[in-house]
Amino acid sequence: MGKEKYEKMKSRIPEDVREHHKKAREEMREGFRSLFPEEFIARRKAARKEMLLAARGMIEHAINRLEKEKE
Repeated sequence: MGKEKYEKMKSRIPEDVREHHKKAREEMREGFRSLFPEEFIARRKAARKEMLLAARGMIEHAINRLEKEKE
């Protein structure tokens, strides 16, 4: 989301509502952490990173292929 769009949205939502939303997100994260062992959280984070790296690799490959087609 762009900064301008975010600021416009932010002005429509009352500050107290945004604060409740932020606290609810924090509580959900803490609840999730309390359900699973720390090792699971670390592995989940590592898996997420690998998925993002794979997506980046696919995007870079597609861009390179498009650039080669131009030549």
